Amino acid sequence: MNRNDRSIVSFVMIGHGMVHLYELSIPILMTIWLLEFSVTAAVLGGAVAIGYGLFGVGALPGGLLVDRYGSRRLIVVCLTGMGLSFLVLSFASGIVGIAIAVSLWGLSASIYHPAGLTLISNGVTERGRGFAYHGMAGNIGIAFGPLITAVLLLGFDWRIVAMALAVPALLAAAIGTIVEFDPTAAVESEEAIAKGPSGPGSLSEFLTETRRLFTVAFLFVFAVVALNGLYYRGMLTFLPDLLSEFLRSTVGDIQPGFIDSDSPFAETFDAAQYLYVGLLVVGIGGQYLGGWLTDRIEPDRGLVGMLACLTIIALGFVPAVQIGVWGLLAASSLLGFAMFAMQPLTQATIAKYSLPDSRGLSFGYTYLAIFGIGALGAAIVGTIRTYGTTSSVFFVLAAFSTLAGTLALILVSRR
Repeated sequence: MNRNDRSIVSFVMIGHGMVHLYELSIPILMTIWLLEFSVTAAVLGGAVAIGYGLFGVGALPGGLLVDRYGSRRLIVVCLTGMGLSFLVLSFASGIVGIAIAVSLWGLSASIYHPAGLTLISNGVTERGRGFAYHGMAGNIGIAFGPLITAVLLLGFDWRIVAMALAVPALLAAAIGTIVEFDPTAAVESEEAIAKGPSGPGSLSEFLTETRRLFTVAFLFVFAVVALNGLYYRGMLTFLPDLLSEFLRSTVGDIQPGFIDSDSPFAETFDAAQYLYVGLLVVGIGGQYLGGWLTDRIEPDRGLVGMLACLTIIALGFVPAVQIGVWGLLAASSLLGFAMFAMQPLTQATIAKYSLPDSRGLSFGYTYLAIFGIGALGAAIVGTIRTYGTTSSVFFVLAAFSTLAGTLALILVSRR
């Protein structure tokens, strides 16, 4: 990577890691709020769900803003908004205050993916490695956000923890205003470079730009990422519960020797949570592999192969568990590796089938599909988990990846 690539990638890695660190710190804080504010899980879940919903829905208007005002400015706004939202959270006196603060976080964070991915697409010459390092930073935030928050809560009140979590984002926002890089260094079209940030300025321009973006090929890409979003959200939402069930069936209850059986920690310890974190950490390697492949093969061809792997893993997960604990560990590791290896390939495919001057809009639409439509995966899997069997959960997930892989294969064949 050249100096410009390193500057951009370092900047977006910080931003991406923080987005997911805050995203996964909120569920840990919820365990404290349930006790402090004496609310039901349904009420608190509904309040927090507003912010998470805005995180997905806001990606499309975020993409429009990126094309109009540029990625750097929007990432700085994102980081500043996330930091301020946690400052607001530290002063929340009830469920309404929490809902407002988390909604502010969701609106701020929704800007990030269109902005960060547009910056990599247009500014990083080694795009595959850029997407890989960017994704690895996101996985670090996903895996260690809950851990950092939980450790801080051991010694400090949750309000102090929220205030402390606000500081890194505000510092990163300040750094983002002075770091030097060329945001269009990798764009081949001189016309696009000269044009600079634009984006639709009215509803008619927005509709025109949308029609220009949604070629038949991009429509296929949109469908593929939506189906992959259903797989991703459906799998990750209920995987801790599934892993807990699988561990009990293979090795029974696990209680580490360093925890006293009469200690309050013994009641809350769940080995499945640590297996889940381990799976997310393995995903860091998957992100690197996906980026490596992106620089060596056509990303849409890579999608076909990786979606086939996800189908095989889903179909083989329950049989692997029946082998024993080693089968469970192997299946979990392969799942974490393949699921996150998808991300650089997906992002490079989106960039491939969109134009440089509308990258923000393209990532806005596709991340609306991944986080918005994909959110239905949790509802679908939750329903099947309630009324069906464990095996049927994995069959449905395999159906999502199979259909996505079929559409990706048609996309490659059309080209």
